[in-house]
Amino acid sequence: MRNVERRPIQPGVDDAGINFLLTEARKDERRNRAEVMAARLERIATHVVRSQMNATAAAELLCAEAEKIRNEAREIC
Repeated sequence: MRNVERRPIQPGVDDAGINFLLTEARKDERRNRAEVMAARLERIATHVVRSQMNATAAAELLCAEAEKIRNEAREIC
């Protein structure tokens, strides 16, 4: 067995800085994810226009992209 001193952690004034940093990191991650999604949508839209896809083909392309995104999300967890 290890001799480990355990002290209870109590929230206090010092936590404000850490909470601020965590909030900013979360906001930054959300911004980055939004940029990635916007770029993906623009790439798909460009492909649809250049290929002169009909509505059905464009919808199928969007469904395939949605499935890719779901799979990526599952891999993160």
